[in-house]
Amino acid sequence: MPYAARTDVPIARTSLEISSLLDKHKASSVATFRSAAGASIVFEMNDRRIRFDLPLEISSDKRADQINRSRWRALLLCIKAKLESVESGIETFEESFLAHVVMPDGKSVHEHVGPGIASAYRGEPLRPLLSPPKARSS
Repeated sequence: MPYAARTDVPIARTSLEISSLLDKHKASSVATFRSAAGASIVFEMNDRRIRFDLPLEISSDKRADQINRSRWRALLLCIKAKLESVESGIETFEESFLAHVVMPDGKSVHEHVGPGIASAYRGEPLRPLLSPPKARSS
């Protein structure tokens, strides 16, 4: 059974709890973006921009609403656990949030490196970071 599968906490309240948690930990520029298909929580902390993307069920039936409330609660738990891990010294901020760091091009670190990791585990060679040096003509 998914986390908080029976929660009756409204999404708006969970969103507010996430914002309050981030405020408590001195995040800046906190924003929540919502659409029918998903939501994003974006904030800045430790000189990094962090983004969590949350897929949502599009249907407006009770089942979909319950799934979405559960996912919002799970996102709150995820962010809270990461912040606690950093605060407790288990890992650094970078280690905890690395996949969600937003690079200057707007893509997350995961979006940049995820496909390469998947390829490596399938046995496919990674593309070189740099082109090999060209031979000099004599």
